[in-house]
Amino acid sequence: MAKQSKIYYTLTDEAPMLATYSFLPIVRAFTRSADIEIEIPDISLAGRILSNFPEYLQDGQKIPDALAELGELATKPEANIIKLPNISASVPQLEEAITELQKQDFAVPNYPVEPKTEEEKVINRKYAKVLGSAVNPVLREGNSDRRAPKAVKNYAKTNPHRMGVWNADSKTSVAHMSSGDFYGTENSTTVDADGKFRIVFYGSDGSEKILKDRSPLKAGEVIDSSVMTLSALRSFVRESIDEAKEKDVLLSAHLKATMMKFSDPIIFGAIVETYFKEVFEKYKDTFAELDINPNYGLATLNEKIAGHTLEAEIKADISKAIENGPAIAMVNSDKGITNFHVSSDVIIDASMAALVRGGGKMWNADGKEEDTLCMIPDRTYAGFYAAIVQDMKRHGAIDPTTFGSVPNVGLMAQKAEEYGSHDKTFQMSAAGTVKVEDDGGNVLLEQKVESGDIFRACQTKDAPIQDWVKLAVNRARLSETTAIFWLDMDRAHDSQIIKKVENYLQDHDLTGLVIRIMNVEDAMLETLKRCREGKDTISVSGNVLRDYLTDMFPILELGTSAKMLSIVPLMNGGGLFETGAGGSAPKHVEQFVQEGYLRWDSLGEFLALQASLEHLAQTQDNKKAQILADGLDEANAKFLATDKSPSRKVGQIDNRGSHFYLAMYWAEALADQTSDTEIAAKFAPVAKAMQENEAKINEELIAAQGKPQDVGGYYHPNAEKAYAAMRPSNTLNTIVDGI
Repeated sequence: MAKQSKIYYTLTDEAPMLATYSFLPIVRAFTRSADIEIEIPDISLAGRILSNFPEYLQDGQKIPDALAELGELATKPEANIIKLPNISASVPQLEEAITELQKQDFAVPNYPVEPKTEEEKVINRKYAKVLGSAVNPVLREGNSDRRAPKAVKNYAKTNPHRMGVWNADSKTSVAHMSSGDFYGTENSTTVDADGKFRIVFYGSDGSEKILKDRSPLKAGEVIDSSVMTLSALRSFVRESIDEAKEKDVLLSAHLKATMMKFSDPIIFGAIVETYFKEVFEKYKDTFAELDINPNYGLATLNEKIAGHTLEAEIKADISKAIENGPAIAMVNSDKGITNFHVSSDVIIDASMAALVRGGGKMWNADGKEEDTLCMIPDRTYAGFYAAIVQDMKRHGAIDPTTFGSVPNVGLMAQKAEEYGSHDKTFQMSAAGTVKVEDDGGNVLLEQKVESGDIFRACQTKDAPIQDWVKLAVNRARLSETTAIFWLDMDRAHDSQIIKKVENYLQDHDLTGLVIRIMNVEDAMLETLKRCREGKDTISVSGNVLRDYLTDMFPILELGTSAKMLSIVPLMNGGGLFETGAGGSAPKHVEQFVQEGYLRWDSLGEFLALQASLEHLAQTQDNKKAQILADGLDEANAKFLATDKSPSRKVGQIDNRGSHFYLAMYWAEALADQTSDTEIAAKFAPVAKAMQENEAKINEELIAAQGKPQDVGGYYHPNAEKAYAAMRPSNTLNTIVDGI
């Protein structure tokens, strides 16, 4: 698939996708001077759907399976992929995307939630490849090296973001289960030899059902199983409701229903159904008739009761339940959207980071901030957040001007599934035992289950763990920074990983290095202590914690997680360059469509492109690519120093204006360098034209704001309309297209 000097710049979703229509022409124009081809594989949610159903489409509508092709490329040394944030689709998002595509005359099938026929089962399996974190595990054939670049950190120190005030008497707390959760039930083992496993349910009534048929295991692989007991979960929620009411604080839920796409919507549903217990009991028959599933939250419930004879009565009872219970934290106070409306709105890494940055408060129905009881049911990571809340109460909010940095080395290569993977997560329909068996029928792991319980298994291969340890040691040495492995001896999975880490650390020279292994709570408190002293600390963590850490600390350090450099050195020598966190920013799209202002910050794309060009130069001996990389490095520093990131309001610089300034600074740097006279000569007139037309270009870009935009679709925009909306300056377009 790959040729020399080729960069794969992914087309993804929502705000980053819109930004691509503006930035891509600039990238193509500049990289052409180094004989670099830019390919645009479509791995958006809509693209993933279309590529999986060619048999339903007309010939002109069919697209290749770009994700599968990129996954294959990621195992090759020539891989050079820039990955923008994509939608980790929940079922409601999948259904919305399907509906939009159907309206655009793509005859893709509906999603069968509970497939009955063989055809429906095939369709369901194809859509399963699209749901949740479908993209990342395929591309991540390497572990994560994620950090704030020096220029970004220096800018943050001199331009600190606003931090909320933490008081010692804050009533904010983290509530979690004490038994019956994934943490408490987890068991784990390391496999001795290559083989296969299957997951089988043995019912108390003597029935038998294969949940997952024979799948490969590799020698040295860690395999786990765990159960979330539904009855224990409901008891916990009831206790949390009572506690929040007694303390007179907001009640919130914090989950990861996008990454844990099967388990966490069920947990969310249990929370919603328990809070509104009387409503669900009273209207049991009506809800069954309307196919209302609490897992989808209040938003879907409201949609389904619309126009029903009992609509007003049901809504009145919901309001009454909220009045009588603790107040629910809000996602959007103005629109009345609570924390219980949509599962994909309560993404823990974003919501808890915002709470910590905001002084431990969330929004109430009146748009005012209040202390909050945060339900994080599973103890596996709840301690992470409990520890930081504890620290903030004790020591107060952090000072971004002196706060140390927390780069992360994350274990994620080859689908390192320490959170329980999608295809091995099941909700039980009856009581019995679930067994994980090898080829010979030997039981590797087993769990007692009741009806409604969530069973999940996961795998972590050995080679990625070795690579992860190596990367951590190398980063600690190169940056002369203390590294802490966040691993809990009392957790079954982690105890297996600790043995491996301790063993593989012996393969490296650790002279002069400080490398520690600490459980999540202790690691958090020690890291925060060092940060407050201005000391940097490398966090070395598994896949979920990687996600949580690389939101929490950048948001505290920099005000946002979108300004991180995220490099994935692929295990076979290629490079994957991720463009920062911050999700795919649906609210930004909403603002753009309504008022023509896109506030997505593309700094992550700029940083990733610089690293990508540098990697290309080093691995393919492309000297001109290095010139481009050095010039872009200078441009990024100037971009930060002059603060050309988008503002938030119409009439000020937005994402498109950011792209213009980055292009101008890049052209200036290339024109001024003396290492390559050909490139200097090429970009001197470009820089001059942009400088001379700066006012005019800004005028054209600002003039495009303040009015609704039509890009032809949310999940699957019309390319022509999107380019027109995102490239409104004819003056800039003429300069860029003429390079």
